[in-house]
Amino acid sequence: MPSLCVYCASSDRLDPKYHTAAMQVGAEISRRGWVLVYGGGKTGLMGAVARGAKDGGGRVVGVIPEFMKVRELAFDEADELVSVLTMRERKMLMETRADAFLALPGGWGTLEELLEILTLAHLEVLHKPVIIFNQDGYYDDLLRFTEKIITEKFMHATIRGKYAVARTVGEIFPLIEGWTHQPGDTKWFETR
Repeated sequence: MPSLCVYCASSDRLDPKYHTAAMQVGAEISRRGWVLVYGGGKTGLMGAVARGAKDGGGRVVGVIPEFMKVRELAFDEADELVSVLTMRERKMLMETRADAFLALPGGWGTLEELLEILTLAHLEVLHKPVIIFNQDGYYDDLLRFTEKIITEKFMHATIRGKYAVARTVGEIFPLIEGWTHQPGDTKWFETR
């Protein structure tokens, strides 16, 4: 079964619309026969996407640092809960277990995970689908900043082909399933 790595917020203080969408994403993951791979938490959007997948009969794989487990933040209902020591180990394991990546709205941690995956895609190390769920324009500023980065020539315009943007839950899986790897400009990395 294919695996979708979902990056998202762990905060419970969010507008309920974000929790609702995360539950819908989890339900869609299970409905389509995919496995959820995520950060292993029970709170915030992490918990919502895991419950959505689990409630739909889907398989849930959580990867959680030991310090979060100690704080009783783990989603114990996961089919597989992998404990790691560091956040770096967590990201690496999630990356290797995933066939595609999805960023729901989130904070610094979500951004850091998303940007690392996009960097790997830009460097032609990763050829898997990367979807940004731009719920209600949440990522508009990041997408505008990406255009500035391209305009100022800090990255080649081929980065645009390394991710797709979904505005609704219904757009996510068609983007993943219709994904075609877009090669980058390898000359971009050569010394001039």
